[in-house]
Amino acid sequence: MLGFLTRRFLIAIPTIFLISIFVFSLQKLLPGDPVLVMAGEERDPEVIAALREKYRLNDPIPVQYVAWAGNALQGDLGISLRTNQPVMELIGEKLPVTIQLAVMALIIAMAIGIPAGVISAYKKGTWVDWIANLVALSGLSVPNFWLGIMLILLVSVKLGWLPASGYLPLSEDPLQSIRTMLMPAFVLGTAIAATLMRHTRSAMLGVLRSDYVRTARAKGLKERTVLVKHALRNALVPVVTVTTLLFGELLAGAVLTEQIFTIPGFGKLVVDAVFNRDYAVVQGIVLCTGIAFIFMNILADAAYRVLNPRMRDA
Repeated sequence: MLGFLTRRFLIAIPTIFLISIFVFSLQKLLPGDPVLVMAGEERDPEVIAALREKYRLNDPIPVQYVAWAGNALQGDLGISLRTNQPVMELIGEKLPVTIQLAVMALIIAMAIGIPAGVISAYKKGTWVDWIANLVALSGLSVPNFWLGIMLILLVSVKLGWLPASGYLPLSEDPLQSIRTMLMPAFVLGTAIAATLMRHTRSAMLGVLRSDYVRTARAKGLKERTVLVKHALRNALVPVVTVTTLLFGELLAGAVLTEQIFTIPGFGKLVVDAVFNRDYAVVQGIVLCTGIAFIFMNILADAAYRVLNPRMRDA
């Protein structure tokens, strides 16, 4: 396993290099001039010239990239134009919030989607299968922002069960923090649960027709043992792929949900940065998101080898 992970990390290095080139090019592709934003309304030519010299914007683009990449390797992604804080400090503040939201949403999605997919495949063609597919289609079709607003009106305004918005760190009050994040996690989790249900059902249908499942049944094993120990374990390999990719999407794409529930996470940070033309923050977020996707794929590859002994032997 150690040798496998080492090879995967070595392969990831050139991928990260290509991502860094793409991220750096964002500053050149986006409209507007960050120096004019920093110079203020007066835009004194001497101030503009000093800022261009300070941030090395007069250097050739390859020289600028080498300087930016060298600083990034040392953990320096620049300074936010809006808050004058280091970008790494901002990411360090917002990333735990989005990770908590993503983990809770993924737990909800797995708790709903995987059992529903297994039951739907086992009861193929019955009313249970039809209801599971209908619920999955509804989860994919209902927009997150609409579901979030409806939950706020029902659960928070009318019933008063959960807070309508805001965020409280886990370190201050774990129970209240979970209560605050429960609704947005459910909103995100329902859409992911629908996707997991469809993939689990498809994988289980293929596995249930396999020879080793028929052999397990012929040996007289209990149906629950056949489903969980023999069928589900092999069916989880494609589900793991989807789950890791969906987790990466949660880290990068929970923008609307965070805006609706006023959660100070990655989504709100990137929206504010785009509107304020805070290019250093946008670059830092995109770079961290790309690296997160790479490591999630490595984690998925490692999970394959744990779930499937044949892949481990190969």
